[in-house]
Amino acid sequence: MFLAAAAGAGLVAGAAPAAAEAAAAGAGASTGTVYTGDVVQGKKVISALDVADLEPGRHHFFFEGVQMVSGKAWYVSIVVVKGARPGKRVLLTSGVHGDEISPMHTIHLVLDQLDPQSMSGTVVAVTDVSSPAIEAMARRWPNSGRGIDLIDINREWPGNPNGGSAAARHAAALFERVFRPNADFAIDFHTAATGMDMTAFHLARMDLPEVKAMVDLYPVEQVFDDPAYPTLLANALIDVGIPSFTPEVGKSRSLEPERIAMFVEGTMNVLKHHGIVEGALGRTAADAGTFVATITAAILTTHGGFIELLADLNEEVAEGQVVARQRNTFGEEVASYASPVAGKVAARRTDATAEPGTPLMFFLVKAPEHAIDPSFSE
Repeated sequence: MFLAAAAGAGLVAGAAPAAAEAAAAGAGASTGTVYTGDVVQGKKVISALDVADLEPGRHHFFFEGVQMVSGKAWYVSIVVVKGARPGKRVLLTSGVHGDEISPMHTIHLVLDQLDPQSMSGTVVAVTDVSSPAIEAMARRWPNSGRGIDLIDINREWPGNPNGGSAAARHAAALFERVFRPNADFAIDFHTAATGMDMTAFHLARMDLPEVKAMVDLYPVEQVFDDPAYPTLLANALIDVGIPSFTPEVGKSRSLEPERIAMFVEGTMNVLKHHGIVEGALGRTAADAGTFVATITAAILTTHGGFIELLADLNEEVAEGQVVARQRNTFGEEVASYASPVAGKVAARRTDATAEPGTPLMFFLVKAPEHAIDPSFSE
């Protein structure tokens, strides 16, 4: 499911001056919150955020992102909850993929529990990172520079202010003007892709002590201990010294209350751990018996047809165990799929049909060595 990929880009004429200045500033430097003077739906519009110059309390902004083909801007919603006392700053993000809805609600429920008067530090929530993908409830950003390209913005971080796509420039503006200057640690929430379901799951660098300490505070089912793609938002944040990880809140395009509750509880535990809010810790990974794995394996369909799943999420399976069958329109069995490993089911297809080459099931395995199939891209 995770294939390392990197993309280089040279300078291109015509970069937006503000984005170029932000990139040149480097090191997450901030010159203060910049207000454009616009107000949209009663919310002030900003082009840069600096929580240091905000008063304690709750603040709602629209961030002015990259422009559309019409010249209008894609706006991104930002909520800042600044405590009455100084303390650490946490960044919560969702909507990097537009079909991932449970993460947004997870953050909303965390924000509901925050009282600035009793807080030490600041929570910055950015819930709709990839605005056009969210409007279409689609995973990827529809970029129209060379006809419609579908760009996964989670393969673009930290972005490029002079990049060859709107998505790359949007990512750079958010990263340099909102994320990097305002976070001591960060949590980037996701779900499985459309057509798939997943356990309550983290993708995390457990070799990093600050990351492991946060991940261990979540009462979730599984953790995949792996850096995955270097261009993930979490990895881009880690690269500039901001400990971060990627929770995966089940399936896409819908709300899953039971899984959401696990991640709300875990996130409140993290805020307590860092002294932002007070109170006793809730359930943690130790209570949930979280399964931590270092290897993933996948099954891709070999035929088109109708899928019958024979293994549930989080089920322990043996190597060679048949976990799915596939039939054609005559009802004839055209394929039988066996687990390539002994491990636990981490994700599985929810759509009942599939064409050849479709991800069908993913497994997690405890093992001392990392092993990623380089031929498969998520």
